[in-house]
Amino acid sequence: MTPVPIQLRTRDPIDVALTLRVMGRGPQDPVLRVLGRRTWYVARTPEGPVTCSFEQRDARVVEAILWGAGAQWQADRLADLVGDTEGCADLSPAHEQVRVAHHRYPGLRIPRTGLVLQALIPAILEQRVVGADASASRRRLLRKWGEPAPGPAPEGMVVPPSAEQWCAVPSWEWHRAGVDPQRSRTIVQAAGRATRIEETVSMARPTAYARLQALPGVGPWTAAETAKIAWGDTDAVSVGDYHLGRFVVWALTGDRTGDDARMLELLEPYRPHRQVVIRLLELTVQMPRRGPRAPRVDHRGH
Repeated sequence: MTPVPIQLRTRDPIDVALTLRVMGRGPQDPVLRVLGRRTWYVARTPEGPVTCSFEQRDARVVEAILWGAGAQWQADRLADLVGDTEGCADLSPAHEQVRVAHHRYPGLRIPRTGLVLQALIPAILEQRVVGADASASRRRLLRKWGEPAPGPAPEGMVVPPSAEQWCAVPSWEWHRAGVDPQRSRTIVQAAGRATRIEETVSMARPTAYARLQALPGVGPWTAAETAKIAWGDTDAVSVGDYHLGRFVVWALTGDRTGDDARMLELLEPYRPHRQVVIRLLELTVQMPRRGPRAPRVDHRGH
């Protein structure tokens, strides 16, 4: 397998590890790992699997090595993947907290993978459950139904299943992974419409959101969680999140009684970079107490 080396030079500072981390779920994530100076990312592209290894040489130079049948497809879109898009570096903070965070993390960007189903399925798995449980379900499913990552990827990294493979997962495997019938049905229905879903990458945002939310079981929260990764939507806001509204309001005002409406009001000056602001706040602000936790439900016993 011949590796494809690429050196990416950017106009503005870019922090690859920080930017891509939004796609991972912990140190043993099957598709994203940050190990020392290297960031590893695995995907299933339209041309086949790919493994990417990134090393940050300086603030504006990133060296990448790609392996697999999808290497050329990914190489052609490498700048999009690491968030090398205009605007983020020119953010004008309206709050002191955002100014401090932007100064501390000037290389934070919003990735654009161009792979909608791969971003949509983790979002569906995270519907109405604790994040740790969703991550455990995802790891089990990917390790059972994915395939080993090409090249010298770290142990345990796998290529996500294809749409056809997701459709073929039997009901008992969803059950063993702790995924209830509603979420598994939503995933299978989405995988069955993968071609139309992937078309949203090139659509105008309102049309793309409408198509995504036309899928049974996909609402505004799931669509926004998908858009901030697959489309690189720098303005995505996950309305309906269990904690986000309260957190953003507290981070910007100190008020612990915030909600989605107040969050949207405070974020309005930051259009079209509201997702950037949310990520900056998540990196730099820790709310002392985020309210009651979502209940944990073990669907394997149902």
